[in-house]
Amino acid sequence: MSIEKRVLLVEALFSKLELEIISFQKHTKLSCVAGCGKCCTNPEIDASPLEFLPWAFHLYLNGTAQEVLNKLQKNKKATCFIYAPLSIMDKNTGSCNDYKYRGLICRLFGFGANKDKYGQYRLATCKIIKEGQKEAFEKSNEEINNGLSVPIFTDYYMNLSQIDFKLGNLILPINKALQFAIEEVLQYYSYRPMPNGFHNCA
Repeated sequence: MSIEKRVLLVEALFSKLELEIISFQKHTKLSCVAGCGKCCTNPEIDASPLEFLPWAFHLYLNGTAQEVLNKLQKNKKATCFIYAPLSIMDKNTGSCNDYKYRGLICRLFGFGANKDKYGQYRLATCKIIKEGQKEAFEKSNEEINNGLSVPIFTDYYMNLSQIDFKLGNLILPINKALQFAIEEVLQYYSYRPMPNGFHNCA
């Protein structure tokens, strides 16, 4: 399957998820704190290269894929390469430099659920939401176990892997996943013409 086709399928999956999250947030009133980037500073975030394929393709079309790859290869930090903290002194406040192209893990965390050891759905979210929006958080957990629709991590990762089994099931530290996604795009187009409608900008 071509890179373009895979990118379109991943983006379609993300669009479906976005609608689910909007509906869930509207019902539960749960939301991230404005400007908070604490979850992005976790050095142990894992992701698949496939969820960042749209990001890598975007870089390629804009002629910056090789430049970003070079920076990633030299990068020694474990925290997400795309995250931009507000300052060196306040790393927990900031934003994603490519929010439109953020990965599946970034989209699901906070508003997606997993099953616990008792077979009950539990919302996978941060301490800030759990404590700062405690009543809404507890009510949401109760409601998702009584039929309220919520995005499920395993379902979305299963759907992702159906697009590309290899790239969707390869789970890496997030910066390695970013690097792998760029390498996949660059390798694919090394002996192929640019996608229709685009000039050779890479």
